[in-house]
Amino acid sequence: MSEDNPWGDSKFKFPWKSKDKPGQAGPASSPAKKGQGFNVPVWLVAVIIAGIWIGTGFYIVRADEQAVVKRFGKVISVANPGPHFHLPFPIESVDKAEVTKIHRTEIGFRPTRDGSSVDVKGEAHMLTGDENIVSVKLIVQYQIKDVVEYLYNVRNVPSTIKNAAQSAIREVAGKEAVDEFLTTGKNRVQQETMVILQDMLDSYKAGVRIVAVQLLDVSPPEEVVAAFKDVASAREDKNRFINEAEAYANEIIPKARGEAETMIQQAEAYKTQKVEEALGDASRFEQILATYKKSPDITKKRMYIEAMEETLGKADVRVFDSNIKNVNPFIGADKIGGSGK
Repeated sequence: MSEDNPWGDSKFKFPWKSKDKPGQAGPASSPAKKGQGFNVPVWLVAVIIAGIWIGTGFYIVRADEQAVVKRFGKVISVANPGPHFHLPFPIESVDKAEVTKIHRTEIGFRPTRDGSSVDVKGEAHMLTGDENIVSVKLIVQYQIKDVVEYLYNVRNVPSTIKNAAQSAIREVAGKEAVDEFLTTGKNRVQQETMVILQDMLDSYKAGVRIVAVQLLDVSPPEEVVAAFKDVASAREDKNRFINEAEAYANEIIPKARGEAETMIQQAEAYKTQKVEEALGDASRFEQILATYKKSPDITKKRMYIEAMEETLGKADVRVFDSNIKNVNPFIGADKIGGSGK
């Protein structure tokens, strides 16, 4: 091991070890030999180190990211996608986050690599407003809206969102009846949960925007599935009976309305007919009255003749001479009652 280089014989010799020892020839008096060290200026080493240090200040922000630049721990700027430079560590530092990506967190289950899922009963089971237990699987989708708040206001934003989502869905479930929760109330539950969750995260200044809250599954616990199926079956029967009754009503009511309208039209026509007949009779009576006032005797005789004509015109009248004997008194009896042939 050389005294000039404690790590062994090398071509490199430290500048501070390059002085000639007593009794040795200096560089000017003897040419450099192969295998001997060479001198590196201190300023060159400093320049190389400074260049490497400055080079660490260059960074690239991807298209889906934003970067936050801090100087001695204080935020000074936010960088958008593209190449940038900051003063190297420890003066400035850079933190990045994906601001365009839709992040998600699961409540009540965890997805596995093979595409299936594993239930987390401690998160899934919750109490409804009518004191029934349901199992809920929920997905929360969110996006970073303020990268500074997201990175520095809350220590663990995904965990905070998960806990806040559990609190929000339990609050909404506690106000809902189990029948509404399992059937028609899902959309309302999703919207109310989304509003409550966003308000909670805004109060934390977490820097995220809730994009969607989706109920993947709402079902009763396994222990009471059979009872809930019976209830669901009864509900379906009820809905079927209601639909059948409404269909019958939709069939009968228009028909009844049509018949009623027909009867009304017939009554109106009968009314019109009788009124016209009455007006005609009244007009004819007035005419006869005027004639009667002018010629009472002639008018009475004419009215008598017309009445007898109308009456006898419908009768089967046979006139016999008084000299005819043995007249059959039953002539025309075969037409009595309309049974004649």
